[in-house]
This record gives sequence, C-alpha cells and structure tokens, in this order.
Amino acid sequence: MNDDFSAEYTLIGFLTGLGLVVIVALMWWGWRNRKRRQQDIAPPASVPAEVLESEPLTGAEGMYVTTVRGRDYLDRIAVHDLGLRTNARLEVHRSGVALLREGGSNLFIPRADLRQVRLDSGMSGKFVEKGGLLVVSWTLGDHEVSTGFRTRTADDRDPLLTAIQALVDGGLPAAPTAASAPSPDA
Repeated sequence: MNDDFSAEYTLIGFLTGLGLVVIVALMWWGWRNRKRRQQDIAPPASVPAEVLESEPLTGAEGMYVTTVRGRDYLDRIAVHDLGLRTNARLEVHRSGVALLREGGSNLFIPRADLRQVRLDSGMSGKFVEKGGLLVVSWTLGDHEVSTGFRTRTADDRDPLLTAIQALVDGGLPAAPTAASAPSPDA
C-alpha cells in the first residue's frame, strides 16, 4: 500500500512540475511574439549628456511601471526594455523628462513629444490608490504611448505633475527651489 501511495504522490509532483514548465514556456513564447509584433516601435531617445549634467527642475525616486501603446493600459510595450518594471528616478528638465532606471536603459522624453500628464490608479499589472500613478502620454516615433511612474512618496507626485504639465502647456516651469534641490550633504 505504501508503494501505491508513494507512486501516486510522485505522479502528482511530476504532473505539477510539468504543468509549471508548460506555463512558463507559454509565457516566454507570448513575450517573444509580442516583441516580434512590436518591432516597428522606434527606440526611445537616450538621455542627453547635458541633461545628465544639469540640475533638474524637480525629480523624485520611485518605480517605472511600464510603457503601453496609446492609452490601452494592458498593451505593454515589450521592445527596448520598455516593458520592464524597475526602480527609477524621474527628473523634469526644461528640455524634457528623463527616466533614469536601475536594471533597464534610461530614456528621455523630449519636450516636443509630450502630449499629456495625468494621475491614474494603475496600468498593466500595477494598480494603486486613486491618483497614485503619474501617467505621461507622449509620442514615440509614429506611436502615441503612455508611461507610468509611481513616486516613492505621495508628496513627490504633485511637483512632478505640475512641472510636466507646464512643459506640455508650452510654458517654462519654475526654476528649482530650495525645497526641490538636493541638499549639499546628499
């Protein structure tokens, strides 16, 4: 009886492991096919050296959530590392918005490509409280895309929203203030 009992658990363990391997293989296959279908999406601009060297108008630490096509929050862009969720720093400069990502390539959204900025509650697998996600809509090549960013603290969200909205509206955001500038000890 113990041999039947042991064989039954071995079979269940084997089938469970096989099922997990099949699920992971299907996920990999789907991601690979998504990347193939999205080859027409241009790579985002890298952050210019003068932006990296200049003081941002405002900036915040947080999480780069993802970039999606248009405003379809479930159509994650897989190419050019745009679908990888990473820790990041978002900086607003007079020339555009820089996303400095850990474990992913940095990207720059030129001021002329910005279309809209808004607060939302989530996108593509990351859902938070109402207004907890900063969503920037912009033009990438021939496509409109939306990028989500979650600030580490809620107090950082409104200054980013205000500064990016000023860029979208065509005005010049205010110069960095003592409150938004890093301290000399940092």
